Amino acid sequence: MKYLSVVVPCYNSEDYMHYCIESLLTGGEDVEILIINDGSSDNTESIAKEYEKKYPTIIRAISQVNKGHGGALNTGIENAEGLYLKVVDSDDWVDVRAYLKVIAAIKSFENEGSSPDLIITNYVYENDTSRFKKIMSYHKILKENEIFTWEDIAKLKIGKYMLMHTLMYKTKVLKSMDFKLPEHTFYVDNLFAFIPLINVQTMYYMNVNLYCYLIGREGQSVNEQIMIKRIDQQIRVNKLMLEHYCDSDIKSEAVAKYMLHYLEIVTAISSILLIKSKTKENLKKKKELWKFIKSKNPKLYKQLNKKLVVSSISLPGVLGRRIALIVYGLAQRIFGFN
Repeated sequence: MKYLSVVVPCYNSEDYMHYCIESLLTGGEDVEILIINDGSSDNTESIAKEYEKKYPTIIRAISQVNKGHGGALNTGIENAEGLYLKVVDSDDWVDVRAYLKVIAAIKSFENEGSSPDLIITNYVYENDTSRFKKIMSYHKILKENEIFTWEDIAKLKIGKYMLMHTLMYKTKVLKSMDFKLPEHTFYVDNLFAFIPLINVQTMYYMNVNLYCYLIGREGQSVNEQIMIKRIDQQIRVNKLMLEHYCDSDIKSEAVAKYMLHYLEIVTAISSILLIKSKTKENLKKKKELWKFIKSKNPKLYKQLNKKLVVSSISLPGVLGRRIALIVYGLAQRIFGFN
């Protein structure tokens, strides 16, 4: 039995995928590692096949035509056979001690017959161009080492939300809802950390620094300038999140509250990147995004606008945009992103 399926999407990853895979191999026979070669043009496919040949009971190398990050994750989810599913990007890695603790916890859940729908851990920002390292933890918000529900979550601070790096869904939660991400689209990690939440009832938080998230690498999708170039994809993801929130029958008030909090953050990021681009075209797109929200759900528009005015993101005019950039700069220093 495989307790954990780890999906590793790879696109031209030959320079850094070894470190990621070697960290995951420490899980031994308790895990399966699905290396998804997403139409790479370098040696990614041959490296994946070499690993599969060396570790045939642990690693599966799957190649496909290029479908983007979302398409690679879809393939991973379709092929996963483990009790839980974790995504680890090929330029990131896991802390071995934390990894082994998580696997031991999953074994305990299975033995006791009380496995939660979602396991949450910490992640660490590591900047490739500096000595910066920041731990994103949830110990002041979530109960530790016990199964809890949405109603048990404390009030979230601004900027505090659960990214894909923190999450391990029970595999059947994803498969039961026929979960599909859009292909050829960046930033779908937000959808992965958002859409399945309405099917999550129970959670378990481990205060361990499992995921090591590399930022600052040249050409990385979360590089600010690259995000601005790909702003249409950011907006597309933002709109898909908005549509899901508006169209879903969210029965739990606590779930709806958290999802609204997440929407505030993603919409703030979209708005600030459009402002930072300093082009008339993108300022027009910012107006169109907010017009879309208003047409989709006037109540949601008022909620988001009220929250983001407080943080200065949606203040009108040149002065409002200047204040928004100052607020964004402070957030960068605090949270260490981009």
